[in-house]
Amino acid sequence: MPTFEEKLKTYYEENGRDLPWRENASPYTVLLSEVMLQQTRVEAVKAYYRRFLSRFPDVKSLAESEEDEVLKLWEGLGYYSRARNLRKAAIAVMENFDGEFPSSKKELLSLPGVGEYTSSAIASIAFHKKDIAVDGNLLRVFARLTSYPHDIKSPKAKEDCYDYLSSRLKKIDPSIFNQSLMDLGEITCIPNGAPHCESCPLADICLAHKQKLETSFPVVPPKKEKPHKKMTVLLFLKDSKVGIVKRPASGLLANLYGFPMEEGHYDENALRDLLASKGIKVLRMRPMIKKKHVFTHLVWDMEGYPIEVADAPVRFVSEKERQESYSLPSAFKGLEEELLKLNLLC
Repeated sequence: MPTFEEKLKTYYEENGRDLPWRENASPYTVLLSEVMLQQTRVEAVKAYYRRFLSRFPDVKSLAESEEDEVLKLWEGLGYYSRARNLRKAAIAVMENFDGEFPSSKKELLSLPGVGEYTSSAIASIAFHKKDIAVDGNLLRVFARLTSYPHDIKSPKAKEDCYDYLSSRLKKIDPSIFNQSLMDLGEITCIPNGAPHCESCPLADICLAHKQKLETSFPVVPPKKEKPHKKMTVLLFLKDSKVGIVKRPASGLLANLYGFPMEEGHYDENALRDLLASKGIKVLRMRPMIKKKHVFTHLVWDMEGYPIEVADAPVRFVSEKERQESYSLPSAFKGLEEELLKLNLLC
């Protein structure tokens, strides 16, 4: 009778996904793909991965890059701290390890932005070391296999998942073992609905399946409502160009370009008074645009005012210049689209 890992190997051979980062699983490509895949769907990542790898084909080229160019290539993926840490990790590999990725967990964990999961992914997939990269897919598979009754998001659940799976990794390549479990969770043991147990190689040992309680696992705590923050966005316009500013070096959307903002909501008269106090003369203020952007931990309720001015302490750029040279976070894209619809940008 096939063992646990033999069943997974056969499943992977028959069902493994054709992903661009599996074409050459080097430490660099594993790092790049895993960082991109954090908080992002696989299908959305593929084009970004190919474009990024085309521009920065190895760790040396990324280490020598300018941050603004990296952020521009990352535009639309969100969670921009990932891109900054990716570049910092490349610099650390060049400076601290003579351009060669370390293979030990301790040294991998010393790289900026590399945590337990990413270090395990690099160790197991690129270096074929016995390690388990515990992500949401593996936690879900584990929870259903064992009818795990506790909060799957807890640190203890990750430890239990790691111990359960690592005890079953004995003979096959850890790269295949880990990637087969990732694919099993993505293709068969799916979230948010009934899993496809009829095609699961582990259905015969799955406790949730035996009890017909597949959708009861994993156990997750109820979601907390995200706090809302009122923001007024100043869409300064001059000669069909829009004003952008570089955000502070720390905090939300750090070091990215965006539109200037003020906390709170202002009516038109209050906003005119505020701008006058800053020495900004309003030539024309157009109707307010409402947009909302949901972050991981909060929601921005934005009111954007297109404001034609003679001048303002911003960098005025055309739409072409903005698209070519300045990364604009998704939080501001809806406002930019409205300006284009109103033919206010050239």
